[in-house]
Amino acid sequence: MRILSLVLLAAALTACNRKVEVNSAPAPASGMAVHLTNNANQAVNAYVTSSGSDVFIGQVAANSEKTLPVSGVSAGTTVTLKARTADGARTYTKDNVSLTSSTDWTVP
Repeated sequence: MRILSLVLLAAALTACNRKVEVNSAPAPASGMAVHLTNNANQAVNAYVTSSGSDVFIGQVAANSEKTLPVSGVSAGTTVTLKARTADGARTYTKDNVSLTSSTDWTVP
């Protein structure tokens, strides 16, 4: 009887053992991007403002350039581009930009 109990216990533990992974779904890629050239002497945080909401798209180091993907905004949407220096002292904006798969922007 003891052996049968041990075999059943081992079978139950083996049958119930499974690996569970919990992940959040990735944001759907819209294919839109902003190629930002930062000529400032410090990093800037870049945002796309659409329908009154700022969406953070990334940070670009001082005196460098980077292509930042934009998710959740459709092609041709008119947006405002915003870049704020890391210390918050300066903000650069570009209004009425029609977003494309590769929108170029240089600050300052």
